[in-house]
Amino acid sequence: MDKLYFDGNEKRIAWIIENNETKFEQTREHSEIYFDKVTSVQSKYIALHVGIFWAIGRFIIKDGENVKIMVDLKSMYVHLTGKNQEDRFIRSRINFIKQIIEKRSLQVEFEIIEPSQNIATNLLSSQ
Repeated sequence: MDKLYFDGNEKRIAWIIENNETKFEQTREHSEIYFDKVTSVQSKYIALHVGIFWAIGRFIIKDGENVKIMVDLKSMYVHLTGKNQEDRFIRSRINFIKQIIEKRSLQVEFEIIEPSQNIATNLLSSQ
């Protein structure tokens, strides 16, 4: 099973996909449209969206696979697992994420973790 860790801030996003055999680490600076214009919470949703899309495009996560998404914000976990979100930007990201999951028939499990367990956070501070 692949595990996806992700994080973001006002300037950058990061994600790590790992399983028993491999580990992929990626960081990106926000595009101009988002750079210093999104909150850190909104940035986390961008990181999750881009991370899943990138992993599918690189054939790291394949159609129908099991993926455990490691979430370090309780409110984000609640929104991803069902409760509506008031923020329109975040709501649209959640819709995109759900569309990718459905289209690729991914078997997704969301797991809440402590922020200190989020290994993607280290990528944001390392550059």
